[in-house]
Amino acid sequence: MSSIGAFEAKTHFSALLERVAQGEEIIITRHGSPVAKLVPVSKASKKRIGDAVARLKEFSKSQTLGSVSLRELREEGRR
Repeated sequence: MSSIGAFEAKTHFSALLERVAQGEEIIITRHGSPVAKLVPVSKASKKRIGDAVARLKEFSKSQTLGSVSLRELREEGRR
C-alpha cells in the first residue's frame, strides 16, 4: 500500500485511478497524516450489500405496525 500527499494526488488523480483499478490501495495524506484511502471496488462489497439487505428483510418479518396496516397508513398520508 503506497502513500501520497493530497496536492500530488490532486495533480495525478487519473494515474492514481489507473493504479487503483489494477488492485492497488493508496493512502492520501495531508501534512503527513492519513485522511483517505483509495481502494478498488470489489465483488466482496456487493456481497456485503446483499447480506445486509437479506438481514433487513429477515428483521422486518418480526416487526409489526400494531393493528394498523400499511394500506391504512398510506391512505392516511394521502389525506
